[in-house]
Amino acid sequence: MPSSAPAKATAAKSPDPVPASGPIDRYFKISERGSTLAREIRGGFATFFAMAYIIVLNPIILSSAKDMYGHQLDYGQLVTATVITAAFTTLLMGVIGNVPIALAAGLGVNSVVALQLAPRMTWPDAMGMVVLAGLVVMLLVATGLRERVMNAVPLGLRKAISIGIGLFIMLIGLVDGGFVTRIPDVAETTVPLQLGGTGHLTGWPVLVFVLGTLLTFVLIVRKVSGAILISIVTMTVLALILNAAASLKAASWGLTVPEWPGNPVASPDFGLIGKVSLFGGFDKVGFLTGTLFVFTVLLSCFFDAMGTIMGVSDEAKLTDADGNMPGINRVLFVDGIAVAAGGASSSSATTCFVESTAGVGEGARTGFANVVTGALFAVALFLTPVATMVPSQAATPALVAVGFLILSNSVKEIDWADHTIAIPAFVTMLMMPFTYSITNGIGMGFITFVVLRLAAGRAKEVPVPLYVVSAVFGFYYLMPALGLT
Repeated sequence: MPSSAPAKATAAKSPDPVPASGPIDRYFKISERGSTLAREIRGGFATFFAMAYIIVLNPIILSSAKDMYGHQLDYGQLVTATVITAAFTTLLMGVIGNVPIALAAGLGVNSVVALQLAPRMTWPDAMGMVVLAGLVVMLLVATGLRERVMNAVPLGLRKAISIGIGLFIMLIGLVDGGFVTRIPDVAETTVPLQLGGTGHLTGWPVLVFVLGTLLTFVLIVRKVSGAILISIVTMTVLALILNAAASLKAASWGLTVPEWPGNPVASPDFGLIGKVSLFGGFDKVGFLTGTLFVFTVLLSCFFDAMGTIMGVSDEAKLTDADGNMPGINRVLFVDGIAVAAGGASSSSATTCFVESTAGVGEGARTGFANVVTGALFAVALFLTPVATMVPSQAATPALVAVGFLILSNSVKEIDWADHTIAIPAFVTMLMMPFTYSITNGIGMGFITFVVLRLAAGRAKEVPVPLYVVSAVFGFYYLMPALGLT
């Protein structure tokens, strides 16, 4: 935020690529990138299952909030909006960007929309500001500024971003799997997390997660193709059996309960599509506040996606010797379209999902994996009850395993002897999981890098774009103190 044979074996490009065997192979460069159609399909399935929770979670977050007039968005319409936008943007990224990076409504930014924007305006106004943020992202791509920022990041920081994402998705896996949980503030303890729900591992759902994690690692060690997908399917079947046999409460599984739905077909409701007021929010909150709202959405989308793209492309070995990805502008432009599309569908900003690393762990190296993931989202538009049948405890072991694989591939490539890069790298990789934000990890790492290079008398070694971005992040972090939020 990811063949499941060992990552090192499948992540590297084949030294002698097999000649393309058909139009799909040639278009997506499957053989050229050392992959196979089977790996791409497995990767597409693995990514979908790893991120299918968004079908449930995004509607919960958005439908629970009210706008300035007390209006709430319809849950069923939000499910449709979330799924159709994820399907469209994921397919678009696959066909145009040709990378295995799936997209859906971004966590974090949807909370900003629900809790900061909507209470000050109407829902169409709030979604209009998301559309504006997407248009700004596309403008930055068209002018080359976004690519310049990405290319200005030193290789050591790029690797740190990958490692931070690895740690972040590992923590996401542990939390969503119920292996660790947040200790409520009412406990008045300085310890933020605990083992299981009570300080101990209890309950069948946690057992499914533990067994799934062990099974995934065993299959990887045994060099079994499809390890991640095999684990997800196996643990889902086990969860279905346990849930039926033990008569567990639905709440014990979290958002997704492993039970076969009585009616697997759900009719989509497109009522929220296009319900947008592009500039109405400025009338409600004024030009300055409205601009800051757009800036907040923009910053989160810009750098969350940047970190994910860097991390996933690096793990998939799609970068060159300098850490740059050929054809990055197409990827970045599709990401901008996705942000705007999320606002236009009222599902909040859509962005690149770090759970795509699950597909990369399965061997996905091209956009064809996205075609598979996008097609599964399209099917979920009508079969949402089935799509949400896979519990997080069955899917999240993939994130823990891939988190390890990312670390093992990247940590040795940082120059730990140069403290002006090692310390910012350290800050970057730790702040992502500790603040639960890719954007925060990048921002704090950039600022630390600039400060330390200046302190070391190496100001000329800092690319100009990093001075600008660090200043923007500094302003962003000072906004609450300045009374601008």
